[in-house]
Amino acid sequence: MPGENLSRDEARERAALLSVDGYDVSLDIRSAVGDPAGDEPRTFRSVTTVRFRCNEPGASTFVDLIAPSVTSVSLNGRDLDPGEVFDGARILLEDLAAENELVVDARCAYSRTGEGLHRFVDPEDGEVYLYTQYEPADSRRVFANFEQPDLKAPYRFEVRAPEEWVVWSNGAGERTDGVWRFAETKPISTYITCVVAGPYHYVTDTYTRELGDGTTLRIPLGAMCRKGLAPHFDPADVFLVTKQGLDFFHDHFDYPYPFGKYDQAFVPEYNLGAMENPGLVTFREEYIFRGKVTQASYEARANVILHEMAHMWFGDLVTMEWWDDLWLKESFADFMGTFANVGATRFTNAWITFANRRKAWAYRADQLPSTHPITADIRDLQDAKLNFDGITYAKGASVLKQLVAYVGQDAFLEGARRYFKRHAYGNTRLGDLLSVLGETSGRDMGGWARSWLQTAGVNSLTPQVLLDPEGRIDELAVLQEAPEAYPELRPHRVAIGLYRREEGRLVRYARAETDVDGPRTVVTELAGAQAPELVLVNDDDLTYCKIRFDETSLATLREHLGSMTDPLARALCWSALWNLTRDALLPASGFVELVARFAHRESDIGVLQMLHAWTGSALVHYAPRSWRTAGEALAAEVALRDLRAAEPGSEHQLAWARFFATVASSEADFELLRGLLEGTAQIDGLVVDQELRWVFLEPLVAHGLADEKALAAELARDDTASGKRHQVRCLAARPSAAVKAQAWAQLLESDSLSNALVEATIAGFDQSSQRELLAPYTERYFASIERIWAERSIQIAMTIVRGLFPALQDSPATLEATDAWLAAHGSAAPALRRLVLEARDDLARSLRAQEADATAPIG
Repeated sequence: MPGENLSRDEARERAALLSVDGYDVSLDIRSAVGDPAGDEPRTFRSVTTVRFRCNEPGASTFVDLIAPSVTSVSLNGRDLDPGEVFDGARILLEDLAAENELVVDARCAYSRTGEGLHRFVDPEDGEVYLYTQYEPADSRRVFANFEQPDLKAPYRFEVRAPEEWVVWSNGAGERTDGVWRFAETKPISTYITCVVAGPYHYVTDTYTRELGDGTTLRIPLGAMCRKGLAPHFDPADVFLVTKQGLDFFHDHFDYPYPFGKYDQAFVPEYNLGAMENPGLVTFREEYIFRGKVTQASYEARANVILHEMAHMWFGDLVTMEWWDDLWLKESFADFMGTFANVGATRFTNAWITFANRRKAWAYRADQLPSTHPITADIRDLQDAKLNFDGITYAKGASVLKQLVAYVGQDAFLEGARRYFKRHAYGNTRLGDLLSVLGETSGRDMGGWARSWLQTAGVNSLTPQVLLDPEGRIDELAVLQEAPEAYPELRPHRVAIGLYRREEGRLVRYARAETDVDGPRTVVTELAGAQAPELVLVNDDDLTYCKIRFDETSLATLREHLGSMTDPLARALCWSALWNLTRDALLPASGFVELVARFAHRESDIGVLQMLHAWTGSALVHYAPRSWRTAGEALAAEVALRDLRAAEPGSEHQLAWARFFATVASSEADFELLRGLLEGTAQIDGLVVDQELRWVFLEPLVAHGLADEKALAAELARDDTASGKRHQVRCLAARPSAAVKAQAWAQLLESDSLSNALVEATIAGFDQSSQRELLAPYTERYFASIERIWAERSIQIAMTIVRGLFPALQDSPATLEATDAWLAAHGSAAPALRRLVLEARDDLARSLRAQEADATAPIG
């Protein structure tokens, strides 16, 4: 049998054959603590009973299970030989009856990669913590099942755990006779079942709401984290956002939350941001802040909480049939996270973050050679894993924002309400959603879907202004372009803003909202307006496009960007300038100089932090080698200037301090960082907490100014799981050939590192100041990646292939080496080739930008 990589065709055949009535899953996880008694890998017992129907009696199928061993298999009371029917990934089931009962008793392995049942040992106190993570297809690492989203069923879980532990699952649970038993779930997909177990710190609350029928909805709320993080946990804020979100979605969806309780677990070494398991949402524990962070971090956490909550309806209640329509849950949740953040919480400027940060992710993904329509062609599970990307999330959400402008918010939400009621606990395709939206809006959803959901690529919109003799607008048009590979010109609902300077401020004085379609659209509403100094196409960020500028507008931004008063318009301009930089239409040196001139006037902290990240990318990847030293010095000078000028104790001061550490390059810079660490230097209002200490220490280590002894001392100050990750990253950052060789061996020749420590080691290994030291690893990378793809789990393989690509060796020779590998490995796994093609495209883009950079200031 073909093994782990389930294909779409196989899933469709199995769905046509079977209906699943329910699962009983019994797990014994007492082996998670104590010595493994020579059992390698460390395993637990998993007994699964599946009741299912077959509409073709006598037919054959298979059940999914990835496990070291199977003890017994019983089908309809008939014992099957595990050695004959189990191949390590599937159990063959032959001669099915009309009604069937399958019992599988297996030994399943604990995970260190975040896939399946992850086992984490806290180095601070030795406590063991477990949690599951299954998306898209890793529940089969924990219990036998039909691992595809359209074979939904109710589940009953029972778990035997160490006496002192508490266990949680999707349903409410209680412990009797030493066994945790959980209420049966509603019909849900395999990948959103969940178990969390261990000595977690747990806090409770309750959400109540009066429903329209006179009843009261009461939802028990819980929030948990490791005991070691409890002093930093702020459950009151988590519960506040949770309650605000539940109110918002009940107001707009008219369908009560359907899954009983609502627990939220912040878990260690998580390989996603979060996961929408109904009744038990899991998050990466980095959303618990050990030190001071900016409001952008709290906004991001609120957005993730609301994103996962939206999934309770979009994804859990109604689920896509197959991963082709992954957007039916992820695009909606990404849009709804920001929509609810703005509408229900204190983060009323969240659309600015969306325009500046989320859409940047989408624009990058949509210009890669692996770009795909929002409704993608997902042939198998490896395709599915890679399509949790900027297109499925951020472009899809951007398109939904465009859809709301296209059909109107009321029609959009009424369509959602009908969608939930019509398909509750079922599975859907694209056409099911378009049907209800067509009903509520009266719009042709087929044409819209063809343009926006079923084609790839991003359009560029450029204003064209013709003035009359009196200096007023004679004609204003919007020119639309598409890349050659994806020539679709889409219908856009856009706002066009006209800006001019008034009393030293750049303000909007006219606006028109219109439909742009085709290569050239005349905006008649703005004819006769006074001549603008800046035309902003896609003002208010209604559509998904790359904004371009005419020459007058670009000249205005070069001189007056900092005086633009509207924070969303300013964020859109910054985003457009970054896209111009990535497209080699604006010199990277020019972008850095714009940041140097105007970033200190940026009021939105999320935008400021994004500018810092983009500046780092410009210096590392897009600026020519001849300017890098000057660019790094400029960035460090500006960072220190604005760090000292920022309001003491403010979040802007913190952001500039973190940025300064990333761009520090001179002896004086490093001396200041050392002084801040040792307490011999101070900046008024800047508190150097433990997290900031690690930020300051890494550049000292990377430049050979702090050694292993200093790292050991720092770990002694912070002997925690978080501290260990920081130490591992810094250890790999040391500028030594022996250090790099050791890190490489840990990553590629051993699988002993957990997913979190793999990520930390890669981050430390890949230092931009160490290009020459890393040069020998280009050849080793290409010689190793096919083996890594075959030997490691897909999550770890993806992390290594992406993280170790030699992007810092930014020369035509590296591009040629990449092309040679692609040419010689045409039969490699398509998902692996996709990762290499994406990295190649980023490298080629960097080289084009470096070549095009004139290096002269643009002011």
